[in-house]
Amino acid sequence: MASLWRSYQVLMSRYPWTVQIVTAGSLVGVGDVISQQLIERRGLAQHNVQRTVKMMGIGFFFVGPVVGGWYKVLDKLVVGGTKSAAMKKMLMDQLCFAPCFLGAFLGISGALNGLTLEENVKKLKRDYTDALISNYYLWPAVQIANFYFIPLHHRLAVVQVVAVAWNSYLTWKANKM
Repeated sequence: MASLWRSYQVLMSRYPWTVQIVTAGSLVGVGDVISQQLIERRGLAQHNVQRTVKMMGIGFFFVGPVVGGWYKVLDKLVVGGTKSAAMKKMLMDQLCFAPCFLGAFLGISGALNGLTLEENVKKLKRDYTDALISNYYLWPAVQIANFYFIPLHHRLAVVQVVAVAWNSYLTWKANKM
């Protein structure tokens, strides 16, 4: 395990953006597998591989770049690693970024699942508030620790590891018709 971590560190130092995006996409995929197998109890024979691939695509092309980019912007907006700076970053993250990101994630998921605009809006109206409230139970504490203890280039990975459980919930929510 230690050698795997060292290899990850080497890759992260050489290709930080690529590694962050690959990590995000992979872990969104893991979240979907957990959602299908543990939450929805589909069993391997009924596992929807196409759905997992779609969710990984969202991770690679939306979650990774957007969250990784947001952390860079946030570090420029709020400079420093103090407790106060971590609190400010968490508040900006949860009050400004999270509501927009969550709506976009659910909307993109709906579009990739073939929902019409009308169906997608209806699904967003049904699921968004519940998902946002659930977000507020988990992420403020995680983000304070993330912004205070974790260097910028590892934040997306740390968040995505915690987010395996969150992604399981989100993919279940996004794919619940």
